[in-house]
Amino acid sequence: MISKIIHIDMDAFYASVEQRDNPELRGKPVAVGGSSKRGVVAAASYEARQFGVHSAMPSVVAARKCPELIFVKPRFDQYKKVSLEIRAIFNDYTDLVEPLSLDEAYLDVTTNKKNIPSATIIAKEIKQRIKQKTGLTASAGISINKFLAKTASDLDKPDGLSVILPDEAEAFVEKLPIHKFHGIGKVTAKKMNRLGIYTGKDLKNWSEANLIKRFGKMGGYYHKIASGQDDRKVNPNRIRKSISSEDTFEEDLTGMEEMMEAIAGIAENVHGWMEKNQVFGKTLTVKIKFSDFRQITRSKTSPNPITDLDTMIKTAGELLATLDTNNIKVRLLGVGLSNLTRPDENPGGQQLTLEF
Repeated sequence: MISKIIHIDMDAFYASVEQRDNPELRGKPVAVGGSSKRGVVAAASYEARQFGVHSAMPSVVAARKCPELIFVKPRFDQYKKVSLEIRAIFNDYTDLVEPLSLDEAYLDVTTNKKNIPSATIIAKEIKQRIKQKTGLTASAGISINKFLAKTASDLDKPDGLSVILPDEAEAFVEKLPIHKFHGIGKVTAKKMNRLGIYTGKDLKNWSEANLIKRFGKMGGYYHKIASGQDDRKVNPNRIRKSISSEDTFEEDLTGMEEMMEAIAGIAENVHGWMEKNQVFGKTLTVKIKFSDFRQITRSKTSPNPITDLDTMIKTAGELLATLDTNNIKVRLLGVGLSNLTRPDENPGGQQLTLEF
C-alpha cells in the first residue's frame, strides 16, 4: 500500500500568533525576540521577511535591514497553548502524528479515523479547521513519504497546499534545486555545488558509495532522496534526541561567579522541560561562546539519567571549572542534555543523568 503522508507547517507561527492577539501589529513587520544589541530573532512575520529579516538573525542586523521592525518578546506558553489546539485537530484524523516542533508535524493518513480516501481532502479540511479554530494559516504538503511531503509544504507558502503524486515524484526530484532539498543545508549545498551537483538529477548520478565517501553517513540518505525515496515512518512516540537552552548576555561575563549564576538559570529552563515531559538525559553539555565568537563545548556522561536540578548545576559547574576563566569574556552560555530516556525505560536505575 502506498503511504499517504501530510506535512503541516504553520506560517510564521510565533509572529502570526502575536499579530492575531494584537491588532496593532497586523500588516506590520514583526520580529519575535529581543531588540537588544545581543538579541536574536526567533521568528519574523512575512512583512518583515520582505526586508530580508529571518529567524536566527542578530536583532541589530534585522533592525538595520528593516528600520520599522517591531520587536515583540516571545510568549512560549501562548504558543504551546495554540499548538495543542492544532494538535487536537490532527488527532481527529489519525493517531499517527509526529510533531517536529510547536508549529509543524507529519501525519500518516494512509488509513484514517474518518475513512477519507483522499489525503488532499484531509489536508484541506485540516487547514480550514485550523483557520476557524485559531485564526492562523498553515501550509500543507502531501505525498508518499516524509521527505516529499516536507518538500511540498515549502512550495507555496504562506497558506499553501501542494501535492506530489506517486508517479510525479522521481521527475519532480530530478528538477529540484539542491538547496531546496530537506536535509541539505546551505553549507552542504555549497559543497555539492563545488562537486557539480546542482539538482536532484545531478545528485542521482552519484553512487551511494561516493556520496558516503564525500558526506559520511548522510551520503546514504542523500542517495535515497535523490530518487524521491524515504522509508522513515511517521513516529508518534518519537523522543527528542536532546534538549538545550542558552542565553546571550547584554554584557560579557567575566569570572566563574558570574558564569555560575548565569548557568544556574539556564539549567533551570532545561530542568523545567524535563520535569514537564518526564524525559531525562545522561549526558550534560555546556556551550560557551566567547566575546571574539570562538565557541567550545564540554560534556560529561553519567551512567544513569540526571533528574534533579542541583545535580545539573553541579555538573555544569564542574565542566566550567575545566576552563581557564582568567581574562576571558563570555557572551553566551548554553546547557543541554542528550541520551534522553523516560523513567519507565530505565528499570535498573532510580537516579537519572544528563546529556546534551
